[in-house]
Amino acid sequence: MTARHRVFRRSAVTVLLLLSSSLGGAVSAETLQGALAKAYRHNPTLTGARAGQRATDENVPIQKAAGRPSANVEGQYQEQLVKPTRAFLAPDRQANGTATINVPIYQGGAVRNGVKAAKVRSEASRADLRGTEASIFSQVVAAYMDVIRDGAIVSLNRANVNVLEVNLQATNDRFEVGDLTRTDVAQSQSRLALARSDLQTAEANLIASRENYVALVGTPPDDLQPPPALPGLPASPELAVQTALTDNPDILSAKKRREAARYDVRVAKAGVLPTVSGFAQGSYTHFLGSLRTSPGAGLPDVQDDEQSNKQAVAGATLTIPLYQGGRPAAQVRQSQARESQAMEQEIEVERGVIAQTRSAYASWQASLQTIQSNQTAVEAANLSLEGVRAENSVGSRTILDILNAEQEAVNAKVQLVAARRNAYVAGFSLLAAMGHAEADDLNLENGTLYDPMVNYERVKGKWFDWDFDPAPQLQSTRTVDTPPQNANVNSALAQP
Repeated sequence: MTARHRVFRRSAVTVLLLLSSSLGGAVSAETLQGALAKAYRHNPTLTGARAGQRATDENVPIQKAAGRPSANVEGQYQEQLVKPTRAFLAPDRQANGTATINVPIYQGGAVRNGVKAAKVRSEASRADLRGTEASIFSQVVAAYMDVIRDGAIVSLNRANVNVLEVNLQATNDRFEVGDLTRTDVAQSQSRLALARSDLQTAEANLIASRENYVALVGTPPDDLQPPPALPGLPASPELAVQTALTDNPDILSAKKRREAARYDVRVAKAGVLPTVSGFAQGSYTHFLGSLRTSPGAGLPDVQDDEQSNKQAVAGATLTIPLYQGGRPAAQVRQSQARESQAMEQEIEVERGVIAQTRSAYASWQASLQTIQSNQTAVEAANLSLEGVRAENSVGSRTILDILNAEQEAVNAKVQLVAARRNAYVAGFSLLAAMGHAEADDLNLENGTLYDPMVNYERVKGKWFDWDFDPAPQLQSTRTVDTPPQNANVNSALAQP
């Protein structure tokens, strides 16, 4: 075998090592679980969704407040600037204080059903939070695999450029001795230029994937390790759909919102029912020594203990609506229409989840088959490349044949890298559609997981008006200080 043939063989082996190191994993500093844990703690979409869920929880004590007593105190100071003509005995000034307590007794069921609707909507919000979590995790998995895929493609294209540079040099040498023509040199130059263009595109794609990773995870990707095997993938699309109908958070959220809409109808119907409330009121007025009799009226002067007035009343109020201009009926019909809308939306969500689950299963299976086909294609392309080179050495193949075989081998390896990425992402998307792609399912390296029920239990019974929370603190991290990403392939084994 000639020296030129040994160079070609060494280059082919280098390409295979690059592919295996990029997909098989060498020394690395970041795992998929670690990336998911970072996103779980600091992704702004997810931390914002948690804040939104906590805000929804507060609707429960807000609704409960409508059925609790209320107390008010009012103070007033009054100075008489111009007295009425005949009001000689009117005091010049006075100070008033009034205390009022109102106790709702019966509100037609509006409070009870409003509280139930708020509780159910809080459950729906927790299901939405699960869906947001699964969506963010799916995006992180895709971004993680994109970086691995694009890093491998960059390595493959760099190795291809190296091979074509060696090939061009060998072609020029053979042209100098008259073994090849100017056409062979031009073909080698053209193929090298195209390979360099492909490398530039691959590097740009890698930079974009890394920047997307930073946006989702919050830190740059550093020597990503191969992802672990996905747990709990179903054996059939029917089993996947059955699991999704039970566990998918979007379906659960739609069911809860339909249930809440039914309570809203009952709240609206309370608008035509009687209401009963109790009240107690006490007032105190002091005239500040300005209450006196008119001179010459023959009446004794007002004493100091007569310069004040006290009053206290208590009772109950019964309100019976007779006619309200048709407003209650319109509100009931509106709530019923919204309940109907919620019922239809539940079916819409169910249809979408079924379609998504079946589609994800089909994509996952197709990607697995594609991996097998591409592996066969890589093996065949490598064998074909070796054969073409051998035939070229005896003069039965041209330089163009070698260039075409080289390109076919590179294309097959790139497609294999993409197929492996697609299979993993499709498998994770399938788990997400089934409702099994959340923190509880993924064994995150994160310590204690966020439990939305903790906040709900904390606030549902609060009643004190000054029971504020501390000022909110930012939970997500900024990425403005992260360096611009580049197309360097960090793994030591990925270097030629």
